[in-house]
Amino acid sequence: MPCTLSASPETGLQECHLYRRNELSVIKILAIVLILAGLLGLVYGRFSYTRETQEAKLGPFELTVKDTQTVNVPVWAGVAAIAAGGGLLLFASKKS
Repeated sequence: MPCTLSASPETGLQECHLYRRNELSVIKILAIVLILAGLLGLVYGRFSYTRETQEAKLGPFELTVKDTQTVNVPVWAGVAAIAAGGGLLLFASKKS
């Protein structure tokens, strides 16, 4: 496995840093996040969030409006996220 040599600040000796393992673990984490996001999208199908906007300010009085938005998650997006995460997991396991 390739490594990068660098001098240790404490001892001054050459150390071998393996970056390949860290890259693969990041890919695996990303794959798991994609799979979980896809599953949540398929199970729940939508999510809501509240946005607060300032409408007017008259002296000490302030008028704000809370607007609730609902976003529908398409089924194909959930399936695509699961497939992409699975593909990344397969790719990462073949590389290691």
